[in-house]
Amino acid sequence: MLTSVTSSLARKTLARAVATTTQYAAKPTSMMSSRRQMSGFPTPRLFDYETITKNLSVADAVEAVEEAFGALAKGKVDVPMPMHIGIEESADAGPGDCHIKGGYVFGAKTFTVKLACVSFYKNLDRGLPPGSGIFIVVDAVTGSPLGIFQENRAMTDLRTGGAGAVAVKYTTPLEGNVIGFIGCGAIARNMARAAKVVRPNFTGVAYGLAGAEEFATEMSEELGVPFTVASSSQELCAQSNVIFTQTTGSETVLELDWLQPGTTIIASGSDQPTKQEIPNDVLKNSKYIADLVKQTSKVGELRGPIQAGVMTEDDVYAELGELVNGKPGREGDELIVVDLTGTGAQDAAIGQVAWNKLSQL
Repeated sequence: MLTSVTSSLARKTLARAVATTTQYAAKPTSMMSSRRQMSGFPTPRLFDYETITKNLSVADAVEAVEEAFGALAKGKVDVPMPMHIGIEESADAGPGDCHIKGGYVFGAKTFTVKLACVSFYKNLDRGLPPGSGIFIVVDAVTGSPLGIFQENRAMTDLRTGGAGAVAVKYTTPLEGNVIGFIGCGAIARNMARAAKVVRPNFTGVAYGLAGAEEFATEMSEELGVPFTVASSSQELCAQSNVIFTQTTGSETVLELDWLQPGTTIIASGSDQPTKQEIPNDVLKNSKYIADLVKQTSKVGELRGPIQAGVMTEDDVYAELGELVNGKPGREGDELIVVDLTGTGAQDAAIGQVAWNKLSQL
């Protein structure tokens, strides 16, 4: 009897040992299977700066950015507030700033996350530009990154130009425009190209603390439109019915009594709480249009008059996407200010355009 019981216990013990061994032996296989599944995502394609700049233009961006603004105004875009990382100057780092933005337009096949580094001014001593950046375009079906675009702000500037084109389209006359550019860097060039897309017969005026002559010559040759150089911001304002401002935003760049009736100002220099290009009285007396109020009230031109107590968010006439969707833009000789801080909707739009075009190369 004892032998029978012992044999029975032995068999049960052996069975449990085999089951346990089988169970633990199976785990590595399961883990390896999981690893194989995770590695099943294809490696994202890398697009370098030269490929991007050779194959993309502002004209590619305009339609997609316009559609994105329309969707944004309808609540069809998920746009989180931008993240800002300040790199304080030390013996080992900085100074500089990093901005992280992104967005998804409802129904699109991709979404985009962008990392933009700016104001690393010590890079100039290293023979490097002060700004850099990447776009990550992600499959909206699987969540797998499709492409990494080493755009170094090229795509950011293109989508900013796209927003400028949308602003011009809905707030300026069809003909007879004299368009002034205060600040003559890379963004100004894309704004000029954008203006050419929607108002091909404009005349240009340039003013900047540096580079205005070069800018005017290059843009005139490239776009086939006449450009002159103003000796001051005041002189530019006296000649222009449309004014793009794209400066560092360290101080305001124009005054209310310099402006002609019916002027449109398109400001794109402010994207941090420390920047402001347009004086509070100009903003207060304008039909004020934001790319995205929740941003412009925090880091755009609207922040200044709100802090000064002379405007509230209730004074905003519209967001730019509302004009795309049918709300009137220019209705007479009113002063209009369009405040462009840059939205994740634009990043999503240019990311989709870039992937669609460059992935076919």
